[in-house]
Amino acid sequence: MKIWVDADACPGVIREILFRAAQRTGVALTLVANQPVKVPPSPHIRSLQVSAGFDVADNEIVRRVSAGDLVITSDIPLAAEVIAKGGHALSPRGELHTRENIGARLNMRDFMDTLRASGIQSGGPPALNQKDRQAFANQLDRLLAKR
Repeated sequence: MKIWVDADACPGVIREILFRAAQRTGVALTLVANQPVKVPPSPHIRSLQVSAGFDVADNEIVRRVSAGDLVITSDIPLAAEVIAKGGHALSPRGELHTRENIGARLNMRDFMDTLRASGIQSGGPPALNQKDRQAFANQLDRLLAKR
């Protein structure tokens, strides 16, 4: 298992959890972004900078992910592509995307996009809180224990 991170939108506190997990377990962790990402010195952790552009980082992750790999992302379409390739997708809030739930999440995302396009202000997600961080860490530990 390798861990791939959609790093452009990944909160710093989640990155720190991932850094510690990679060090503890020796799992390869790659942060993919269209800007430089600072990572701690480690043989298990690296960053991959891609060119700027819409979905460039997402497309690079999809290109590189293998069955059994884990992708950290809040991007529902990216999660769907990862799942289609046999990977696991986990949001920074600890929500595990699966074959069983990704369709409904894609539908909800599309519905919210339609609302926003029609001028309805839906607001964004609430700020990441301690409960979210704990849910993420717990789900990450469960996934790493299965490898």
